[in-house]
Amino acid sequence: MAPFWSRERLQGLIREGLGGLPLIVVSNREPWMHQRDGHGLIQAERPASGLVTALEPFAEASGGTWIAHGSGDADRCSVDARDAVAVPPGRPCYRLRRVWLSDAEQEGYYTHLANRALWPLCHVAFVPPRYEAAHWHTYRQVNARFAEAVLQEAAGEAALVFLQDYHLALVPRLLRQANPHLLLVQFWHVPWPNRELLRTFPQADALIEGLLGNDLIGFQIPAHASNFLDAADRLVEARVDPDGDLVHQNGHRTQVGAYPISIDYQQWNESAASSAVAEAMQYWQQQIGVHDPALLGVGMERLDYTKGLPQRLLAVERLLEDHPEWHGRFCFVQLLAISRTQITEYRQLRSELEQITARVNARWASGGWQPLQLRIEQRDVQERLALQRLARFCVVSSLHDGMNLVAKEFVASRCDGDGVLILSRFAGCALELGGALQVHPYCVEQIAVAMAQALGLEPADRRLRMAQMRRQVSDYNVYRWGASILADSLRLRDQMQLQPAALLG
Repeated sequence: MAPFWSRERLQGLIREGLGGLPLIVVSNREPWMHQRDGHGLIQAERPASGLVTALEPFAEASGGTWIAHGSGDADRCSVDARDAVAVPPGRPCYRLRRVWLSDAEQEGYYTHLANRALWPLCHVAFVPPRYEAAHWHTYRQVNARFAEAVLQEAAGEAALVFLQDYHLALVPRLLRQANPHLLLVQFWHVPWPNRELLRTFPQADALIEGLLGNDLIGFQIPAHASNFLDAADRLVEARVDPDGDLVHQNGHRTQVGAYPISIDYQQWNESAASSAVAEAMQYWQQQIGVHDPALLGVGMERLDYTKGLPQRLLAVERLLEDHPEWHGRFCFVQLLAISRTQITEYRQLRSELEQITARVNARWASGGWQPLQLRIEQRDVQERLALQRLARFCVVSSLHDGMNLVAKEFVASRCDGDGVLILSRFAGCALELGGALQVHPYCVEQIAVAMAQALGLEPADRRLRMAQMRRQVSDYNVYRWGASILADSLRLRDQMQLQPAALLG
């Protein structure tokens, strides 16, 4: 049985393991943002983000620094002379240093290069990646800005720098060249594409060489790590060890591994069992007109073309065609958070989903019953938990995903031990969640069949499947992920014989 990892146990390991070595977390998204409310007062808000949940224990336990893009409308009013603010509010224990970007930089670096080039490239979403030299130039400039902020914080001394994701691929090499005392670790949250797909990116070699500045690179699953190793071996001048987890380039060695990220299972499970969620379940029943939750299916995620949303809605129509006995009874609710509205492909996706929903309901609705409810709106965690608890099944049909934490959140929310997860075989978590009904996300027929199977499964079968998945998510929670990547980082620290400046003195 795997040892249980809690937030407290991980933070103890961080404090003991770092031994005074400064920690600098770097991400595009900030863990706290300052916004003005309707009365002009400044409020500190914590964005709903799996990344923040995963990384904040590191920052809090170390008392370190988190560097991120300051995007709140009152962020500039809330920092000191060094562009930093102590967080969390009310119990400050680490520094948040903000990097400022102009609208043009944000558009070129984030909207275009990161999300219209790297995002579709990594997710193999059959949305053509858009490459422009000007956007790559801006991406390089912004990465250099983040690197400069790290170098200022480290002040030429040793530190552990924990970088996040595809927004900052060039930062490691810049840091390696400027300060050899840094221990550089990066976690790549999205898939890493195979070599032939990667070659379609004009700056693929620069991307790989930027990442090879790291001492350790973590990916979600072994296949993504293997893709990166293959790319490093074939697309740049580097040597990969025969055992396949080390890359050598210019006298520097980079370790590559898989570290499947997860969630705070205990927190999700306890929240799902709360009276507030029970009240929200009653609210949902009134809102969506569900009289029999045994015939309710749900989906919930960001509005994104990688999530397989059109195929999912079309599967509802196929289900109704194949099973007339559920006419007037079955309902599927798709809850979507608005995302990246400035990007054309996302606006087009929204229009397509609205058209499918209108057509399906026009064909099948009768009386006060509508089989398909598309809700593009922001809902708080309690309301999302309530909808997950209320449903017989949840569909996570991503076309391709690094992990997909929504699937793990659904499992953790089912404190009743019931419910069915319908899961894309191309989501990273499909390797862990064997109790799910796995489907090919492009195949409408397969998804419809799985929906029918979920509705017809015997209670004992549902509970057996759910129990297996709940054990997995409980044992391999986000704190175990953090402990695993930290333990490997500290082993590298010991090999490099890095010491805090105070001990070197």
